[in-house]
Amino acid sequence: MDLVISLESNNVLPLHRQLYEELRRAILSARLRPGERLPSTRALASSLGISRATVTQSYEQLISEGYLQGVVGSGTKVCVQLPDELLRTAPVKAAAAPQQQRKPQLTRYGQSLDDSVPLEPPEPELPINFKSGRPALEEFPLTQWRRLLLRHCRSDQAALLDYATNLRGLPELRHAIAEHVARSRAVRCTAEQVIIINGSQQAIDLITKLLIERGDTVAVENPGYLGARRAFLAQGAKLQPIPVDENGIVVERLAALPPQLVKLVYVTPSHQFPTGVVLPLARRLELLQWAETNGAVIIEDDYDSEFRYDSRPIPALQGLTENANVLYVGTFSKVLFPSLRIGYLVVPTSLTHVFARARWIADRQTPTLEQLALTDFIREGHLDRHLRRMRTLYDKRRQVLVRALRHHFGERVSILGENTGMHLMVRWQTKLPAEELVRRAAEAGVGIVSAALYYLERAPQDEFVLGYAGLSERRIQEGVRRLAKILS
Repeated sequence: MDLVISLESNNVLPLHRQLYEELRRAILSARLRPGERLPSTRALASSLGISRATVTQSYEQLISEGYLQGVVGSGTKVCVQLPDELLRTAPVKAAAAPQQQRKPQLTRYGQSLDDSVPLEPPEPELPINFKSGRPALEEFPLTQWRRLLLRHCRSDQAALLDYATNLRGLPELRHAIAEHVARSRAVRCTAEQVIIINGSQQAIDLITKLLIERGDTVAVENPGYLGARRAFLAQGAKLQPIPVDENGIVVERLAALPPQLVKLVYVTPSHQFPTGVVLPLARRLELLQWAETNGAVIIEDDYDSEFRYDSRPIPALQGLTENANVLYVGTFSKVLFPSLRIGYLVVPTSLTHVFARARWIADRQTPTLEQLALTDFIREGHLDRHLRRMRTLYDKRRQVLVRALRHHFGERVSILGENTGMHLMVRWQTKLPAEELVRRAAEAGVGIVSAALYYLERAPQDEFVLGYAGLSERRIQEGVRRLAKILS
């Protein structure tokens, strides 16, 4: 049998690849029919004037992909059923009537997410965006981070590519984190109590699934973090808003609730989100005493604890008690960069087993290479140096923002939480509704967020969150100038 096949010697594709493509097209176009026998490799090589090895290589590729089959004593034939046909699904008859078409039934969890309430504030693409929580990414020591990654990439350890053997995370990283939080936040824990997770949101989700039943009451700061609120609602919890004053969550309001009503309370004591206030030591002790008396669990989200500019940080709640009722949550998303997706959860020893297994079910593990690089980043002192640099930088940007606000607005603005973190909250004396002010700011190329999004009840219309860490001093000044023009 002769085959008409065109091969080009000056083609960029090698001859065996050209022959493969020609034969595959002939099979798919039915020039070579199912079951039809092909010439032998020797005969086809002779007729085309190419080497037999080239033909053999093309045949073997087609056999491996299911287009040809080698039959002992009968040569090489076209397969009866081609692989392309297996990829085509049979047509499905349309439903007889629209009322018979049904979408999958959502669980209660799914129904709790089937709404238009934002999981976090929208982030339009604007020249100047006062987005809270965005670090100065251009200041991250990327060269040093690249060296640490390459150090482990060159180690030729196949284990880097395998599944992790420890459910809690890389032991070396857990030890480094335990030492770091003990030194910087007075957290009392061992490496066995540290569980590596993919950011604080996963930590909150795991805690909620393991400790909250549908119908349980969870106390949350009002205003407070949207991500935590949505995690609790998705689990079917009832939210009990507790007001926040200039000293943080008002523990007296917790104490006024019926005993044992609240099963869990979520707090951001080091830099309350979004007000920015810090929970003082006396109120921390008061909160711990209330939790012990009522058998409640505290989630301590140590948000922005690394950035404090006017005084020494207050010890973490977890380190102030010997009781196993505080779960400590930390993350490197704000300290280093968000896409790293490495955080940590410190749990009582009695709960490490179940939390580790729940974390495995959620997404198995955090990438090993990044854990190794972060371990070295901490142990070799790069983290401490980076934190010192960022405190100095953020402090300068904070001062620029505060001065600009007071210069342009004077008595018309009140500033909250100005001495900690990566954002501050302002109250403007304006008759404009919050949504209208956000819209006008966006038209002027400035992104701001209304704090009303973070309230469960009695949301004010004059409070706004301004993040400054990720903006240069020039952009901060220009952004405030544009805002002043709008409000004037």
